[in-house]
Amino acid sequence: MMKAGFKSPVSRDIRGEIWVKLWGNLSFNPISALTHATLMDICRFPASRELAATMMREAQAVAEKLGVEFKISLDKRIAGAEAVGAHKTSMLQDVEHGRPLELEALVGSVVELGRITGTPTPTIAAIHAAAQLLAKTLGEQRGRLAIQSV
Repeated sequence: MMKAGFKSPVSRDIRGEIWVKLWGNLSFNPISALTHATLMDICRFPASRELAATMMREAQAVAEKLGVEFKISLDKRIAGAEAVGAHKTSMLQDVEHGRPLELEALVGSVVELGRITGTPTPTIAAIHAAAQLLAKTLGEQRGRLAIQSV
């Protein structure tokens, strides 16, 4: 990789790296799918920023029960997402294109791990339920969700 000009650091804690990635995906993806907001929008609007942070705290509690140590702070993770700018998450792009949502892999898995570890995840579960309904509606509408003015 280095000869090709790519920097590819080797991680000694791949589980931790995966959880840091999941930390953002499990919160920002469903929030953006439900609100049609970009990462910047979510991070700059106080209510959605706090919603994402609450979901991330719940996920961190689950991960720590599984022996995962987060190498960055929650605030740094949110700041990193905000710095990406007006980016549409993959789940929002899926909504816009009528594709199935990666809901169970990104959100449902953490709800399940919370149950297994006895860790409460009420906020994640609530957003999961709302996003499941969105996915059901998209499926019934054959991926054609339209907001019409009255």
